[in-house]
Amino acid sequence: MIKPLYCYSVTVFYFSRMRFLVSIFLALCFQSEIFAQTKFEFELDGSQSMLMTGKGPGQDATINPFQGEDCYAIIENLGNELFSVRIQQGGEIVKIIVVKPTKKKKIKLQSGQELYLDSETKSTTKASVSYQALRQN
Repeated sequence: MIKPLYCYSVTVFYFSRMRFLVSIFLALCFQSEIFAQTKFEFELDGSQSMLMTGKGPGQDATINPFQGEDCYAIIENLGNELFSVRIQQGGEIVKIIVVKPTKKKKIKLQSGQELYLDSETKSTTKASVSYQALRQN
């Protein structure tokens, strides 16, 4: 015969273990918020344009964890030369933003838009790109 105290302690152990596993599962589900802060660094050669995001896997230079929804793109100029950020949608230029050396820009990127970095000089410069959810103002 199984003693009631033994059954109770096994049940408590089981539920505490399940609560721990559910916590780990939820942490993994929301891990995209952590990856969203990953910076992608690039070197732009003179007169070079690079597609950062907007056309899909295999064509984008970065992985936007918020692909398909509005988000912020954080662009930082890590070099000594200026470059521009070009936003396009449906083949039309929506806006062009100049990023001066050592400056950072936070740009709202709407779903379906393409983000390009365009070198404005003949010299090489460096840039970083990261993405942030709109709700993380």
